[in-house]
Amino acid sequence: MKSEARSLNTAPIAAPPAQVIALKVTPAPRRGQRWVRPLLQRLIPASCGLILLLFVWQLASMSSKGFPTPYATWQAAVTLFADPFYNNGPNDQGIGWNVVASLQRVAIGFGLAALVGVPAGFLIGRFTFIAHMLNPIIALLRPVSPLAWLPIGLLLFQRAEPASSWTIFICSIWPMVINTAEGVQRIPQDYLNVARVLRLNEWTVMRRILFPAVLPAVLTGMRLSMGIAWLVIVAAEMLTGGLGIGFWIWNEWNNLNVENILIAIVVIGVVGLLLEQALMLLARRFSWEK
Repeated sequence: MKSEARSLNTAPIAAPPAQVIALKVTPAPRRGQRWVRPLLQRLIPASCGLILLLFVWQLASMSSKGFPTPYATWQAAVTLFADPFYNNGPNDQGIGWNVVASLQRVAIGFGLAALVGVPAGFLIGRFTFIAHMLNPIIALLRPVSPLAWLPIGLLLFQRAEPASSWTIFICSIWPMVINTAEGVQRIPQDYLNVARVLRLNEWTVMRRILFPAVLPAVLTGMRLSMGIAWLVIVAAEMLTGGLGIGFWIWNEWNNLNVENILIAIVVIGVVGLLLEQALMLLARRFSWEK
């Protein structure tokens, strides 16, 4: 009996039948659907913002006498861009040539600022003595309005063309200097300790260690400087005259062509946006952050 009881106690207990749970398999999105949805998520809000802008613009034209409507501005834009690069003499050229002239001035001033500002930022961030020497000068000159430098440029160069580039140079150099110096100062000390152990000279440290590590900060400073340069050139050209989008706007105001002024504002915004996006793409290309 005891053996029977033991055999009964040790008998295996039958497990309940397993339940099969059906899993919902989500089909993989097609190739076209992968980019359509993100594109719509950007286009729909942007379209709503554009419609809101046009609505406010229409209200402003209805409440203000002489202010053109969006449709009147569109008609003027069609006529204006039918031949944007016409040339009827030095004082009568299309909007395309004026934009090109402004871009040339920005390129000269911005290029000179990069040639001076980036090395100066490296020196300020690398050497304490140079930082203590130049930081008070930067703190004193950086808050000065860019247009305050224009008379100095006219006095130094005696011509409007170098004076405009000088104004771009002096107003766009500060973001490059400051961002580069901060980037150098944020480099981990371990990098420099390795350079000391390997007994690298200063030029090799600059070229192999500092420059690759600071390049994202340098490009960020260039992006900020480009925005400032394109912002300032319009005001500088209004004062100096000649060929350029700023003088073109002032000339259209004298002729009471308000539609062309609004078109020029849109052109300035589009060109500035393209310049900033190009530098942002370049900054992402050389960014080491994952």
